[in-house]
Amino acid sequence: MNLVEEAKKVLAIEAQAVAALGTRIDQSFLEAVEILYSCPGKVITTGIGKSGIIARKLASTLSSTGTPSVFLHPAESSHGDLGVISTGDVIVIFSYRGEAEELSAILNYAGRKGLKVIAFTGIQESRLGRSAHVILDCSISIEACPLNLAPTASTTAALALGDALAMAVLLKRGFKADDFAEYHPGGSLGRKLLRVRDVMHVGGSLPLVQLGTPMVQVVSVMTAKEVRGTAGVINDKNELVGVITDGDLRRRLEKSQNPLEGTAQDIMSLNPKSVDAEEMAEKALFIMEEFSIQVLFVFDSKLQNARCPVGLIHLQDLLKSKVR
Repeated sequence: MNLVEEAKKVLAIEAQAVAALGTRIDQSFLEAVEILYSCPGKVITTGIGKSGIIARKLASTLSSTGTPSVFLHPAESSHGDLGVISTGDVIVIFSYRGEAEELSAILNYAGRKGLKVIAFTGIQESRLGRSAHVILDCSISIEACPLNLAPTASTTAALALGDALAMAVLLKRGFKADDFAEYHPGGSLGRKLLRVRDVMHVGGSLPLVQLGTPMVQVVSVMTAKEVRGTAGVINDKNELVGVITDGDLRRRLEKSQNPLEGTAQDIMSLNPKSVDAEEMAEKALFIMEEFSIQVLFVFDSKLQNARCPVGLIHLQDLLKSKVR
């Protein structure tokens, strides 16, 4: 027995099963998309055995992309859990042969309540197929199992078709990266989707001084605020026109016998680097790395005066948030 060749055969069979689904993206698929998109309640997914695992995956994918969904275990449904189903819900059932006895309670309940059923099945003439409003054909020519018994290619096909359905609903719903970030605050994915506004310092934390602020007061602001070692310089319109950093102070100490003479205007650096509040936090990190700086003032392009600083973000804020 050549195990390597057998493994390649499994992959080839499953790839073929998925590829064959492309010809089945038809009017039934579009109708299923419309049913899920227009669902006034939630989506209930269900299935027994391996099909149940695929159903649970679809519920998770739908929920994370803007369509509230839950998985209902068929065996528990007839022992009180049918109560999770409400008026206006849509039921999505996975069963390759469509005759699993465990699904009877759910099918009967859906019929009594007039709920719409979407079926993922390989046999359209099955009880499930006959009971469904829409059938999504997951049929395959052969399982990848060498015995042609264990659900392999059939579950892969159902999984792929479920993903295609979920992504089509996502697009129709106009679901965006911002929405995705709201549902994924944890883990590396959530951190990658953080925006500057999520981690910036605001309000009284901003170290801001006027053009004519005496240097003694500038140093006080730079050491007293939450973000130390920097001060933004604003004009009489509250627009950011310059920035003073520890580096600017050190260079002044080297050149002046009385470094605390003068005002903020005398020492500030012009054209400070900045970032918009709606940008990804990762972009702020990129700017800091590119210009070897540790602080960025933040603007909001939606404001009438887009040059008024609304926040400040420090390299340490990004490191603590584990943006990268």
